[in-house]
Amino acid sequence: MTDSSSLVHDLLRLEAEALAAIAAAGAPAALEVVRVEYLGRQDGKVSRLLRHLGSLPVEARPAVGAEANRVKGVLQEALEQRASAPELMGPEVDSMSAADLTLPARQPWTGARHPVTRVVDEVCEIFRALGFTRVRGPEVETEWYNFVALNTPLDHPAADEQDTLYLDEGMLLRSHTSPVQIRTMEGHDPPIRVVAPGWVYRRDSYDPTHTPAFLQLEGLAVDEGITFVDLKATLAEFARRFFGEDTQIRFRPSFFPFTEPSAEVDVKRIVIRPDGARVETDWLEVMGAGMVDPAVLENVGYDPERYTGWAFGMGTGRLALLRHQVPDLRLFFESDMRFLSQLGGDSA
Repeated sequence: MTDSSSLVHDLLRLEAEALAAIAAAGAPAALEVVRVEYLGRQDGKVSRLLRHLGSLPVEARPAVGAEANRVKGVLQEALEQRASAPELMGPEVDSMSAADLTLPARQPWTGARHPVTRVVDEVCEIFRALGFTRVRGPEVETEWYNFVALNTPLDHPAADEQDTLYLDEGMLLRSHTSPVQIRTMEGHDPPIRVVAPGWVYRRDSYDPTHTPAFLQLEGLAVDEGITFVDLKATLAEFARRFFGEDTQIRFRPSFFPFTEPSAEVDVKRIVIRPDGARVETDWLEVMGAGMVDPAVLENVGYDPERYTGWAFGMGTGRLALLRHQVPDLRLFFESDMRFLSQLGGDSA
């Protein structure tokens, strides 16, 4: 069994190491490396150390947990202060991109929908044809709708301040669109078939595969006699309509607090290379899915002995990335018309 005093000692040692590394970081990229090294959710040194928390005696855990939260808060504040240092801010204007006001006027841009918006609308249209209704919900949520009603206790890692953007006490920026499912079930009796697109917010890295804010889309079906077979058939049909008739789909066992059983959904599809050759891709993860946990149904007043349901969730930015074979998710959100104009699109 791990000793609490040694765990606290290691936390203090990591705090000192990280503060020294933060102070020595001479560029934003170096600062990000330090953040991931110490506060990364999966492999950060602090996160790895806290995995031993469960081996402590029950009475020692609150004190060690409080110290861990203090250390993470100190490091997060130090990172933010260092990021705002003048020497790390960089020049305000890139002289190569600055406008030349002496040039003659050009034809105004013709507006078009953003590539990710087009994906959202296309996905919603596919599910509309399958009998689903598009619904929306607030982006500022309560802990009840974002976590508790979805069978996620407030001491779950997903509810930690290092992962969730909290506002006032008990209020937060939603970290997924699943709260819309709860609100929909509270206001309607089964049968229910809805899709809920919208912005979600997390304390994620800004890197080629993650952004702190992104468009997510979730689906929900609740009725008598709904099974996992219905879920697989629906998502297989969606994959064929969105990616192409030759698309294959597979389910891998996974875990989500609000579904049981749960699965990660992968697709394998055919892409056409510039030379016209047809190439089969590797398996690519596109969404999570599963049967709605009976506890979630009980939280909205449904009888889990009578009703069953399934749900799925996908990042539409990732779908756009796969659709256009773009290597970096950040390109979609940097408002660079040189990039966006290459992806075409209909008029706004």
